[in-house]
Amino acid sequence: MSSNSKARAKSQASEFIELVIGYLKQETIGPIGRLGRYVAFGLAGSILVSIGTVLVVVGFLRLLQSETGTALTGHLSWLPYVFAALLSMIIVAAAIFGVVKKRDTRSV
Repeated sequence: MSSNSKARAKSQASEFIELVIGYLKQETIGPIGRLGRYVAFGLAGSILVSIGTVLVVVGFLRLLQSETGTALTGHLSWLPYVFAALLSMIIVAAAIFGVVKKRDTRSV
């Protein structure tokens, strides 16, 4: 083998290595960055929806306690808490139903 063919083989090998490294960077680092942004926005949205849901349920509880007059006082003072818990369960069930339904439509 002549020194010219050895130099050409080394050049091709280093070019191949650079090509593989470039491809790996393109196919791993880019998608990971986009995935990180997607996860960050999803996490922020989940936190904000959770805070909003808690505030709605507490507001509903406060509404029942203050605006029903004497109907839910005394021995019935526990009833607004039951209604607030039921509202919470309905919200959770709706969220689960929405996720399950969305997953079913993707698989078709």
